[in-house]
Amino acid sequence: MTKLIAVTACPTGIAHTFMAAEALKKAAESKGIEMKVETHGAAGVGNALTAHDISEADAVILAVDIDVDEKPFAGKPIVRSSVGDAIKKPAQLIEQALLTATDHRKFEQVDEGKTADAYERVAQEKAKRQAERQGVYRHLMTGVSFMIPFVVAGGLSIALSFVFGIEAFKQDGTLAAALMQIGGGSAFALMVPVLAGYIAFSIADRPGLAPGMIGGLIAANMGAGFLGGLVAGFLAGYLTSWLNRNIRLPKSLEGIKPVLILPLLSTLVVGLGMIYVLGAPVKWLMDALTSWLTGLSGTNAMLLGLILGLMMAFDMGGPVNKAAYTFAVGLLGSQVYLPMAAVMAAGMTPPLGLWMATQLAPKRYTLEEREAGKAALFLGLSFITEGAIPFAAADPLRVIPSIMLGSGIAGALSMGFGVSLHAPHGGLFVLFIPHAVDHLLLYLVAIAVGTIVTAFTVNLLKAFQQPIRGKIDESQTIS
Repeated sequence: MTKLIAVTACPTGIAHTFMAAEALKKAAESKGIEMKVETHGAAGVGNALTAHDISEADAVILAVDIDVDEKPFAGKPIVRSSVGDAIKKPAQLIEQALLTATDHRKFEQVDEGKTADAYERVAQEKAKRQAERQGVYRHLMTGVSFMIPFVVAGGLSIALSFVFGIEAFKQDGTLAAALMQIGGGSAFALMVPVLAGYIAFSIADRPGLAPGMIGGLIAANMGAGFLGGLVAGFLAGYLTSWLNRNIRLPKSLEGIKPVLILPLLSTLVVGLGMIYVLGAPVKWLMDALTSWLTGLSGTNAMLLGLILGLMMAFDMGGPVNKAAYTFAVGLLGSQVYLPMAAVMAAGMTPPLGLWMATQLAPKRYTLEEREAGKAALFLGLSFITEGAIPFAAADPLRVIPSIMLGSGIAGALSMGFGVSLHAPHGGLFVLFIPHAVDHLLLYLVAIAVGTIVTAFTVNLLKAFQQPIRGKIDESQTIS
């Protein structure tokens, strides 16, 4: 019996990771294939693959948007994809894995030596080219995935300090001051170094971690913000990787290269580069961006909110969505809070709107979609945009434009109302913290309007639909 294994991992590790795992398992089960999927979620590794699982597997599927350790799979045929592809077309990935496994066995049967080795070289070269195409985004998302827990913990700690008053933290020795120290003075202080460090780690493995973090800390101390962290992270990663390839030492000294020579040389170059060359212009750019954002009002503010909203709904947790979220999160460290509010409102709107749509016109949805609508309500309230994916996958031409319209309006209204949000996650539940969000009622109006627009738009489009997905079974409709 054919056996497959897989690993799924997304930057936040909240929804996409587990949706991809479930989709792959269902697709494998429908084909009578045994499959085990390891998930790299926010809480750590789940359903971990053992050495026995790997040795028994005919092929490996890596559906990941961040870097994962591939060393345990050495010698196994590997199919690589994004998490989104695993959710949208799991059956195709299963077929691809089966074909790859078959090809691998053929090469091994022909010649257990040279031909198998040649196959491995071809496969590795192909994987290298694919990794290079996805490189910058994957490295960035790896950094973001490690940064997010610091941002969430810091942002919520800051929000909790506001429970005692918006300026209560200024009184030394108070609980509000302690919470602010935890959030703003510690967690947020680590945000940029962690981002830079793990971008470099993704590129150059362990030798890149120290120069990346140190470069990120220098950037943060210089006031270059998250832009400086990005520059330091990529510089440290690619520099360390280049040094690793080009520095040749006797075998007796190879052991000191990753722990002494590479971190030291890269740290010196990155540190001096940030201090004397790159830090000042990046700080100027960050200051200009901050000044522009804080000065936005009226139409300009609404236009930015519209763009962020459209991005949040476009791929529901994919690269475009993560770009908008990363942009807003990065600005929190510079005390720019309006984009974060717009992004959260726009991210909540798609699943909330689709839940409302299933309630308003249940006969236009299958029983499975109506059940997904119930789950979408709680996902939307929790700011998990991925709750809209089952609907978008089933009917993308109607659902995606509808949720983009609703999210764009929610984001535009949030920015237009001047709503600021100090917490980077939590959805509706963080709104109960006093002073965590300014103009709370107007913020709820923005979310409600976006939800209503999404619901009415998608139902309007479905009212005129032809049986593109096939006629809905009457036995599944509510009378």
